[in-house]
Amino acid sequence: MAKILYLHGFASCGKGNKSSSLQAYFGADNVIALDLPPSPLDAIRMIEEILTSSSFDLLIGSSLGGFYATYLAEKYQMKAVLVNPSTQPWETLSSYVGWQKRFCDEEVFEFKAIYLEQLKTLQSIPQKGEYLVLLQSEDEVLDYTKAQSLYNTHKVIVEYGGNHRFENIDDYLSMIENFKRK
Repeated sequence: MAKILYLHGFASCGKGNKSSSLQAYFGADNVIALDLPPSPLDAIRMIEEILTSSSFDLLIGSSLGGFYATYLAEKYQMKAVLVNPSTQPWETLSSYVGWQKRFCDEEVFEFKAIYLEQLKTLQSIPQKGEYLVLLQSEDEVLDYTKAQSLYNTHKVIVEYGGNHRFENIDDYLSMIENFKRK
């Protein structure tokens, strides 16, 4: 069975609720969830090293990870599932420049202003990849309509209610599996 690469959001970790649910459903050996560095270019380099060293047939990205997944799906013409993806992280993360703590383990890291410029260089139009976009209308961090508009030629599911964390990912695992298989 080919593997799934899970990409977490800003100030998060590879080990979390979504990656745990994915590993429980698809098998722990079939879902790789990395701890990504705060530098976007370093994160992309790390992800590309993993992508080129093993066989992956699906990217799953949440929030900032969805932004990264789009860049990679376009570059490698892959399938990607995006969960409340960020579409303009150079804008939405601008107020986070400085010292931050990761939500998962309280590890301190510096988010530098140069990272906002790096994010702009990774902007992609979703044309070559194949996308399943899962959005929740009550996302308190990102305006779901921006992703709905950007990915409008792909399969977009809007669940009314919810939040940025998309805590009911389990309800969508069979849909993700069907998307992966087709």
